[in-house]
Amino acid sequence: MSLPNLALAKRLNTIAYIVSAVVLLVVAMMRQIKLDTAVDFSFLPPFHATLNAITAVILIVAYLAIKRKNIALHRRLMILALTTSLVFLISYVLYHITSEETRFCQPGNIRLVYFFFLITHILLAAVSFPLILFTFIRGYTGQYVRHRKLARWVYPLWLYVAITGPICYVMLRPCYP
Repeated sequence: MSLPNLALAKRLNTIAYIVSAVVLLVVAMMRQIKLDTAVDFSFLPPFHATLNAITAVILIVAYLAIKRKNIALHRRLMILALTTSLVFLISYVLYHITSEETRFCQPGNIRLVYFFFLITHILLAAVSFPLILFTFIRGYTGQYVRHRKLARWVYPLWLYVAITGPICYVMLRPCYP
């Protein structure tokens, strides 16, 4: 086992702080930004749900891999989970800056269930995003004890966000034009 690369970790942490701030700002502002394009991006919501579902499966398999001490597979899967999440994030922002907002249209108590999932999904996505980056950095730079301590908290948050994204989509699906 090699020594942790703390110099690299410091540089990556700085980048993670900047990226987190920019991403959270862009996501917070995306409903105010509207780009008029010739392309109809209404096909993206099911793509987003699919990416989230794939991410959830990858996270579960990565968890099982690390429990079985298969570190190489765990690393590859975590990079894949980050990649699917990054593609989701870019696509999600693109959709929201080019498309009208879809409002939940179902009456009754199902609204409460939907908004519970939606609000917890959004809040935990915002909280978990920088934590995911810092957890990855700790693992990538060889800070395995710190990585494990953080991953114990971040993994269930990320998994919850990845699972509730498709749930929100399925519940909102009848409301799309």
